[in-house]
Amino acid sequence: MKNKGCMSAGTIGIALIIIVGILFFWGKSGYNKFVDQEQTVDAKWSNVQTVYQKRANLIPNLERTVKSYSKFEQETLTKVIEARSKATSININPTNLTEEDMAKFQAAQGELTGALSRLMAVAEAYPNLKADQQYINFQREYIAIENSIRTETVYYNNAARDYNVSIKQFPNNILANFTNFKEKPLFKAQAGAENAPSVFTE
Repeated sequence: MKNKGCMSAGTIGIALIIIVGILFFWGKSGYNKFVDQEQTVDAKWSNVQTVYQKRANLIPNLERTVKSYSKFEQETLTKVIEARSKATSININPTNLTEEDMAKFQAAQGELTGALSRLMAVAEAYPNLKADQQYINFQREYIAIENSIRTETVYYNNAARDYNVSIKQFPNNILANFTNFKEKPLFKAQAGAENAPSVFTE
C-alpha cells in the first residue's frame, strides 16, 4: 500500500511537471508572438507617420510658389498652412495608441487633405500657376505621396487586425490580458478615401 501511495504521488508529480512545462512553453510562444506582431504594427505605424510627414514637408515649397502669384486667394493658402501646423503638432506614442489618438490624428490629417484639395481647385483659375514648374512638381509629388499614404494605412490596418485577432482568440486572450497586450485601433475609411487625388498638370 505504501509503495502504491509513493507511485501515485510520483505520477502526480510528473504529471504536474508536464503540465507546468506545457503551460510554460505555450506562454513563452504566445508572448513572443504578441511581441513580434506588436512590433510589426508599431513599424507600420511609423511608416504611416513618415508618409504623412513627407506630405507636410511639401507645403513650404508650395507656399513659396503660390505666394509669387499676387492675385492668388491668401485665405485659401492660410488655411493650408494652419492645417499643416495642426497636423504636425499631434504627437502619437505608437506603443500606447488609442482610439482617441487615432481619431485626433485622422481628423487633423483629413483637415489638411481638405485644405490642399480646395487650394488646388482654386489654382485651376490661375493658368500661369498651373504652368509653373514648381507647382507641377508639387502636384506630382503630392499624388505619389497620397498613393503611399493609402498603401501604408492599408499595411498598418492589416498588421493591426492580425495582432488584434491573436490577442482576442481563446486561450490567447487570457495570456494577453495577463501580460497587458492591448488592442490596436484601426484607420477608419473616410469619404472619398478610395479615390485618387484629383489634380491637373495640363
